[in-house]
Amino acid sequence: MEDIKIKEENKTIAEGDPSDDEDKKDIGKINSLKSLGPFIASRENSQNTVYLSDVPAVCKDKPCMLGVDEAGRGPVLGPMVYGISYCPLESKQALIDLGCADSKQLTEEKRDVIFNELNTLEYANSCVGWAVEIISPNVISTSMYRRAKCSLNEVSMESAMGLIQQAIDAGVNIAEVYVDTVGPPEKYQEKLLRRFPNFKITVAKKADSTYPIVSAASICAKVTRDHALKVWRFPEGLVIKDNAFGSGYPGDPVTKRFLTEHIDLVFGFPRLVRFSWSTAENALANKAYDMEFDEPDSEMPKYAGTKLTKFFKGTTKDGEVIREECRFFKQRHLSSVFEF
Repeated sequence: MEDIKIKEENKTIAEGDPSDDEDKKDIGKINSLKSLGPFIASRENSQNTVYLSDVPAVCKDKPCMLGVDEAGRGPVLGPMVYGISYCPLESKQALIDLGCADSKQLTEEKRDVIFNELNTLEYANSCVGWAVEIISPNVISTSMYRRAKCSLNEVSMESAMGLIQQAIDAGVNIAEVYVDTVGPPEKYQEKLLRRFPNFKITVAKKADSTYPIVSAASICAKVTRDHALKVWRFPEGLVIKDNAFGSGYPGDPVTKRFLTEHIDLVFGFPRLVRFSWSTAENALANKAYDMEFDEPDSEMPKYAGTKLTKFFKGTTKDGEVIREECRFFKQRHLSSVFEF
């Protein structure tokens, strides 16, 4: 089994001194399901992280199919994960032998078995490669809340196209691309064809249950999200036994209880929560303090609610929060949602 390279966006990961040497960006090896969790746990979960498998030699020589799918689009908690898988057009039987099917139709145990065999059995890892991007809840909320809003569909499409480009850059000989749709399939397909005009591209609803290569991508994404939640670390200092916050779906009673019991009247929720979801906004309604950042030069009418600066010890002459208080605020809470 070849090593799996792991890259973290906007960072160079190295053991020892920092270096621009590409080889030193590897931070370890994933050679089985057992090693997936520890590597996810070792990363900063407020940022996006991309995991890339080594490319089987046959995937560089022979025309390949590539599938794209996601996991965790709907939950109010945790990351969304996009995944790709690829293999030669002639190796479709390897996917069938693995048991690749729509990940939502498989039990968690079965998904884990398939993912493990994908990485450990020679007939599979010699012809199938994969990659995933873990999209942080912070990144999702920040994208949807910033002034130039970026919708979840746009976040999804950019992740999918980014992973396809990573496969191209890694030398995969892509001929056909199959994608489980986000929004109208026709518009998504047009967007992909503009970016990748040399590929045969198929965007379809329920592609994960139609095309085994998309099913494989779905399994990689789902297994990665499941394990990301199992090893989630709370920088806010919360201790949740067995990370018992539920599935993250709005209808889950365990998730509802978690949201209700972990409201901070000033800062809202831990980083695990997607603030931009209506479920989170509704949970805060009439409970958390109304907030407004000071804008001394603003011509807007004076705000009658509670200003954020009231909750810090000191302010400068012009009303801005002193730098030390800002640093504490950013370190302890949602630094990617509130930018200074």
